[in-house]
Amino acid sequence: MIHFLVAFGLLLHVWLWGAGLALLAMPWRWRRFWPVLVLPAGFALQSAIVWLAAYADLPGARSYAVWTEPLPVILIALGLWRRGWRGARADVGRFGVLAGIVAGCLVLLVLPLALASRGLTTISLGSNDAADYAAGARVLLEFAHSDRMGFMGLTEVVQLHSVDNFFDHWLRLNHFTPSALMAFNGAVLGCAPHEIVGLMTVVILVGTLPLVFWVARAIIGYGGAASLVIAALYGLSPVTWYAVAHVSPGQLLAAQAIALITWAGIALWRGRLTWSRAAQFGGVLAIGYGILLGAYNFMLLVCLVPAVAYAGSLVLGSGEWRRLGHWLAAMLAPLLLGSLFFAERVAGLAERFLLLRAYDFGWRIPALGPEGWLGMVQGPDLAPWSWGGVRWMLALVVVAMLGWSLIRGWRQRRRAVWVVMCLTVPVLLGYAYLEARGARLGTNASYDAYKLFASFFALLLPAFCWWVTLRRSHRLFEWIGVVTIAAGVIGFNLIACVMFIVPLARPPLQVDGELRQLRRIEAMPDVQSVNLMVPDMWSRLWANAFLLRKAQYFPTHTYEGRLNTPLRGDWDLEGGRISLLLPGDDRRQLTPRFALVNARSSHFVRVVPGSGWHAEESLPGTTVRWQWTDTEARLEVDNPHDRPLRLTARLDGHGFGSRKISFQRSGDAAAARVEIGTARTRTSLPAVTLPPGHSTLMLRSDPPAAAPAGETRRLAICVFQLELTVED
Repeated sequence: MIHFLVAFGLLLHVWLWGAGLALLAMPWRWRRFWPVLVLPAGFALQSAIVWLAAYADLPGARSYAVWTEPLPVILIALGLWRRGWRGARADVGRFGVLAGIVAGCLVLLVLPLALASRGLTTISLGSNDAADYAAGARVLLEFAHSDRMGFMGLTEVVQLHSVDNFFDHWLRLNHFTPSALMAFNGAVLGCAPHEIVGLMTVVILVGTLPLVFWVARAIIGYGGAASLVIAALYGLSPVTWYAVAHVSPGQLLAAQAIALITWAGIALWRGRLTWSRAAQFGGVLAIGYGILLGAYNFMLLVCLVPAVAYAGSLVLGSGEWRRLGHWLAAMLAPLLLGSLFFAERVAGLAERFLLLRAYDFGWRIPALGPEGWLGMVQGPDLAPWSWGGVRWMLALVVVAMLGWSLIRGWRQRRRAVWVVMCLTVPVLLGYAYLEARGARLGTNASYDAYKLFASFFALLLPAFCWWVTLRRSHRLFEWIGVVTIAAGVIGFNLIACVMFIVPLARPPLQVDGELRQLRRIEAMPDVQSVNLMVPDMWSRLWANAFLLRKAQYFPTHTYEGRLNTPLRGDWDLEGGRISLLLPGDDRRQLTPRFALVNARSSHFVRVVPGSGWHAEESLPGTTVRWQWTDTEARLEVDNPHDRPLRLTARLDGHGFGSRKISFQRSGDAAAARVEIGTARTRTSLPAVTLPPGHSTLMLRSDPPAAAPAGETRRLAICVFQLELTVED
């Protein structure tokens, strides 16, 4: 229940912050429709407050968030003075059905979180972005811009292009606005970053639904009922649920910004272009550009593409080049002002593109065919339906209906059809190029393609639904076709929602009780620096977020602003299948999985898994984790002392079938072998002597590893824990 209460609390809090600004910013001709602007306005205003507070060097949102609450109340008073109380109340009532759709989608999106955990937490189907956003939220929640304690000022690790501290990493290079929203709303509602990251992403998604309704209604010209259905479809679509399931709020904010900018551009061009009319759209454009600059600043280069395609193509036929110049000036003036406000974000734009070129971010995502544009895919991985040729049948029907409706519409509503083409064709060309590039080079460009598609999806989805215009046809087969497709699209999207809810209810990645226990380390005064030796990225990034007040070092390049460097920490944080047991207080067991190991101990050795280890696995919803080995699994060991040490090992695990195993140093004579079976047991292994310096230990299996049916991996030993005790 707490999940739903906090989610609606977040929604209402953002609505409170945006209502007054929306009343003031909505152009006068469209003043009755200001409620569609409220949630984006709230996001933009809260983000701006956090930005100003950061440069005022205030000590985090907890110190000022509550004190800024009168500001939205003042803006609401000014907006009501401008619009009138009765008019504003009538305007809100007019959007009652849309508000119900927003609330319904919010409940459906929060349901997996409520099923996954009794308390507030964060889950993911595979991406580690949630931990990154949480780290940024904590920076903006608890620290001042000038703070350089612990990890915040560890230049050796966080150095990235022109940035040399972790706070500036968020202001200049990373996705500032999502983390700012999490920090600000978390400060007011009393929620920690790990409790609010997923819920804030859900609220950002449903905050886009009114804009999808507005795109369908005001840009394309659908009726009210059709626009409401399309808005609901956006909230059910696997394209948007995928962003929630992988906790990617940046692209959802970009979708809001691009929708606002495109509507403003098309509305400006359609009417008489005067400076007073252009000034009326200044507020809408400022909100759109502000969101984009703070969240997805690299999308600035393409955010105007649909609007420019529309205005530019009409100029080619009319020759109104001077009007186009005035229109561009009106569109770009708010961007210039916004760029002055977010100067650091603009300055870091070139560096952001260098990062995109240097790293192959993301993973492979299946390309969306015509049926995928309408969300008719298999849910969690966006894969097309492969059963019985369903995909090709759906794609054929969508193409046929969309093509026929465009042909029919060209004869009757040419301007509206041209808008549909301008909203879709340029984006689809870019999407196809990125998909083809990824296929040709073998990179993750399909990830970039999806991000592009999702950022424009608030425009694309209403345009892809142009076939609904055939419902007004006097031809019975066209009306039947529209009803059939509409029912099929809604049905397939609901099925996709269920396919998301089921795995999210038992998520592979979750901030569980063990991870949250890592916060205890910050209260240990004798632990000043930590080497994060945790093997899996999800846990390592959350450990980073929980320990920002401690200096941290990483053995691998973990993420942006978390470089691999020499391990200078006084303590190792371990959390894998290998446990180093040291005498006395030199080992502090935090949870069954995590422990601190004193790297200054006279018995300390550093043990790192080498070749022969498969990826760690876990049972969702439990703390059970294991790791399979191949025939020979290696351990790379460094003994930093000038004397040999004795290492004894105990294996908690079982074999893939009965087998004999040995444990020895590379180059030593054959060691005694121990037999293990298929039942999980604790088995003592022969002791090994470690000379000073580097050694390689081998865990060998006889017979060799074998591949189970349907597997490509060769499995020998299932290791739940390998305990290594160091003695003189």
